[in-house]
Amino acid sequence: MALDGFTIAALKHELEETITGSRIYKISQPENNEIQLTLRTQDSQRRLLISADASLPFLYLTDENKPSPATAPAFCMLLRKHIQNGRITAIRQPSLERILMIDIDHLNEMGDMCSKILIIELMGKHSNIIFADADGTIIDSIKHISSAVSSVREVLPGRTYFIPNTLEKSDPLTISKDGFISLIKSRPMNAAKAVYTSLTGFSPVIAEELIFRSGLDSYIPASEYTDDEMQRLYDNFMKLTDCVRKGDFTPNIISAETGPVEFAATKLSSYGNAASEQEESMSKVLESYYARRNAVVRIRQKSSDLRHVVATLLERSVKKYDLQLKQLKDTEKKDKYRIYGELLNTYGYGAAPGARSLTAENYYTGEEITIPLDPTLSASENAKKYFDKYGKLKRTEEALSVQTEETAAEISQLESVSAALDIATDERDLAQIRRELVESGYIRKGRGEKNKEIKSSPLHYLSSDGFHIYVGKNNLQNDQLTFKFASNSDWWFHAKKIPGSHVLVKAEGRELTDRTFEEAGALAAYYSKGHDQDKVEIDYVRKKEVKKPAGSRPGFVVYYTNYSLVAEPSLKGLTLIED
Repeated sequence: MALDGFTIAALKHELEETITGSRIYKISQPENNEIQLTLRTQDSQRRLLISADASLPFLYLTDENKPSPATAPAFCMLLRKHIQNGRITAIRQPSLERILMIDIDHLNEMGDMCSKILIIELMGKHSNIIFADADGTIIDSIKHISSAVSSVREVLPGRTYFIPNTLEKSDPLTISKDGFISLIKSRPMNAAKAVYTSLTGFSPVIAEELIFRSGLDSYIPASEYTDDEMQRLYDNFMKLTDCVRKGDFTPNIISAETGPVEFAATKLSSYGNAASEQEESMSKVLESYYARRNAVVRIRQKSSDLRHVVATLLERSVKKYDLQLKQLKDTEKKDKYRIYGELLNTYGYGAAPGARSLTAENYYTGEEITIPLDPTLSASENAKKYFDKYGKLKRTEEALSVQTEETAAEISQLESVSAALDIATDERDLAQIRRELVESGYIRKGRGEKNKEIKSSPLHYLSSDGFHIYVGKNNLQNDQLTFKFASNSDWWFHAKKIPGSHVLVKAEGRELTDRTFEEAGALAAYYSKGHDQDKVEIDYVRKKEVKKPAGSRPGFVVYYTNYSLVAEPSLKGLTLIED
């Protein structure tokens, strides 16, 4: 989610308590739109990381030190010139805007005390870091916004800084009860949207939370609420804004099975039973959230080339398979030509010279059949022609039967590689996938690329009843897991006739519980191409029943006896163990 006014308020409260009075020891610019301030307080050293990146703006305290370029950019040099060794005197948030203002006192070149303001606007694509004098005159900014870019406000050296109120929102910290009710009821839209388009600091998530806490329907206009319902809405609105006034925040992250999906400065009751991780500070929430999100984005970016290769190969193989099936279907007429030839050898004497057809009894069915003839050929020559057609189609059928089987296996492998790219968690997983593609002849080995061992481990889960469950993240891991790591008494799970991971439950001499079978089946469904389906059929069997044919592709196995269950793709009840 985007940072909202409540998150910024929680950050303001945290920064007031931790860095007010601290001295700016070091200033760096790790990325184009990112500033890192190293601060010294009376008893510790902290780092404040600020990003005005259009796609991922943030601000939080961290203990991590990001490396800086050898040559500092101009904006960084300007900040060093003015405020390095300066002291932070105040942290401000105008209204409940997505803006933080850091007041800094410093000595100028003449030794006189001066004040400056570092203004951080965390507004999505409009995010910026602005450096200004105490009177609001802009000295410089990390992004220059001219009139050609924005007709609302220029952000350039020499201009006066102001906050544009283009949406004419009201301040939720000062609005009266009558003003609140009148404003929300006057909006011709659903209640949640009326809240976040009328009041600063409210995001759609917090607006939905307010409506949910009030026990109201967020999809109908507030104008349809009764007086009692509007009173409940206002009471919960006051409770929410009182948290800001008192600095009473509950920083937390909402996580789903796929990872973090939301964060907030207050508890999000509207998410029901979704996993909520509470942190000690808003900085911890943002650092954790963005670190996990960045990891996912980074792997997606690094795997983009492989994804393109696999998608192209898969599309080509599917087209080839469709053509092969069409050609194979055309060979079904071969038996008709064989019968024509046999009947001509039997009844061909009755064909008149130059005849274009011969009608004879098909002794296989007892029915009459008309055989087309080439009038320039004799009956025996026509028979030979049909036998030649039969032989050609038979040879084509035999060849195509092998080819279609190979192409189907190729498609299955590429689909499994595509699924593996979706669950890759680090660069080692991508390296293993690349190796499989190289060894299978899909891509060439890179110049200087060596066959060194790649250490990448399967996913490791603990079931509700204490059984260890392992999930292969790619075909090489699947083979290793099933045929090197597993014991014959372990249980093996896989989505039925769908590309997916091998899932192994270590029995360790115990009988698996029904719940463990269900959880392992849910894992096999989750890590398969059927993970978007409501239910997936799962095959499961003792590992000793699983065989790998000689010369078969990575990840390919066969088994001739199995049990089945239907599972909902889920990680519920399972604990991921970091090995």
